[in-house]
Amino acid sequence: MKEAKKQGGLNAEIQSRIGHQLRAMYDDVVRQGVPDRFAELIRKLDEPEKAAARIDQAKTDGRD
Repeated sequence: MKEAKKQGGLNAEIQSRIGHQLRAMYDDVVRQGVPDRFAELIRKLDEPEKAAARIDQAKTDGRD
């Protein structure tokens, strides 16, 4: 005889509690913002990309 499959997973109440806790944690992280040193690093990483875009734009404008 086969045994009945055991139902797995979390019930709706537990899922809801986990969801609320995750949202609260996420909101707290978002409120903290990006630290200045990370923002500066991101700006530095974006510089070559922006320069390349300006070069591409100048080429399409016929200014190369």
